[in-house]
Amino acid sequence: MDYLKYGIGIDMAMETFDACLSLIDVRQQVHVKAHCSFNNDAKGFDAFLKWVSGQTSLAIPVVYLMEATGIYYEQLAWYLHQKGCVVSVVLPNKAKQYKKSLGLKSKTDRIDAKGLAQMSCEQSHKPWHPISNNLYVLRLLTRQIQGITDQLTSLSNQLHALQHGMFRDKGVENMYASQLKLLQKNKAALQQRVEELINGDVALKSRFEKILKIKGLGLQNLAVIVAETAGFVTFESIAQLVSYAGYDVIEDQSGKRVGKTKISKSGNARIRKCLHFPAFNVVRYNIAPFSGLYERIYERSKIKMKAYTAVQKKLLSIIYTLWKKEEAFDAQHNKITSQEAEAVPSFGSAPHEPVKPTSLPSKPH
Repeated sequence: MDYLKYGIGIDMAMETFDACLSLIDVRQQVHVKAHCSFNNDAKGFDAFLKWVSGQTSLAIPVVYLMEATGIYYEQLAWYLHQKGCVVSVVLPNKAKQYKKSLGLKSKTDRIDAKGLAQMSCEQSHKPWHPISNNLYVLRLLTRQIQGITDQLTSLSNQLHALQHGMFRDKGVENMYASQLKLLQKNKAALQQRVEELINGDVALKSRFEKILKIKGLGLQNLAVIVAETAGFVTFESIAQLVSYAGYDVIEDQSGKRVGKTKISKSGNARIRKCLHFPAFNVVRYNIAPFSGLYERIYERSKIKMKAYTAVQKKLLSIIYTLWKKEEAFDAQHNKITSQEAEAVPSFGSAPHEPVKPTSLPSKPH
């Protein structure tokens, strides 16, 4: 039997990872050859490569495939890349849909590794390359800022409740106030580091300056998007990005019945969170094409948040296109609304239940 290549699927977890090694022959039949589990550390990586070497005796290509799940895959991906291995990383949604097409209904680490191994055998994927050190640091900083912001909100609410309770204790209130002050100081310091990092990287600074011509989109918000997408290196289309961020549309329709339409929210919540206020800003500042999009969708649906969600998706799509093309935003002459962008299902254009007409509200002040 003539074989074409080895496909090794890797399902990553925090402490361990499962690997499945498969072969594909000239008849396009995939054969599972071996399974094994390893520790997610340096010793485990060495043992993994030794295991692969002992299983791959044929002189055919060996391709590794894993999902971009959290941060657990990064060390192994970097290790394999440094060893000269051909390693690819796919988005979780893409891998999930592929495994679903195989009829793999159960979900275990072993089954996931098997699905990835078959995917590696049957499909061709771009080789993975590590992002720059600055993008890794940027992601660390922005996630710390978001974590501190959540703590500030929680502590502020608790302090407010204490201050308006029947019984008050100044000592406890002062303790909360001190914690808030410290967190605000730390947040400001981290935000300053984000600015310094971007300004100190010529490539990042140039792209940020071009995209930040979108009035209402702040540097910190853009930093989160760039950090969470690793500079968009794993995305080949706007549709992939929209799905990764959880803006893809889920419709519920059968025959004459039209159910509720919503976005999946099955994606990176940090991106959606950081686009919330910029979406309000670009509409308030009457920035094209966002303000027009908001008005059209609100006129059709009479639901404000539906219109703002569409603006968030549009904003993310334009940021992606500007970043990829290294172009500056121009509200008067931009041609970002490409066929690719328009082909992505819009939350605002999806079917909705009829509501009583009301007057169009004024834009937020």
